[in-house]
Amino acid sequence: MGEYRHVKLFRNGRNQAVRIPREFELPAGEAVMHRDGDRLVIEPLPKLRLAEVLRGLKPVTDGLPPIVDKPPEPVAL
Repeated sequence: MGEYRHVKLFRNGRNQAVRIPREFELPAGEAVMHRDGDRLVIEPLPKLRLAEVLRGLKPVTDGLPPIVDKPPEPVAL
């Protein structure tokens, strides 16, 4: 098993909280927590795949402006 560090639990309003030591910081702003027997497991939220992001977008109902696709101008080499 990995590193261990003694930490203290404290109250933050009606919630119990723990300060995460710097060496255990997660590389994300949000995380998910779940129980595994007597353990609490905290994991960073997985990054969304592009397909998942696109599925969550609403369809464009406004018309898109026409795009003028001109042929490229000749280039002297």
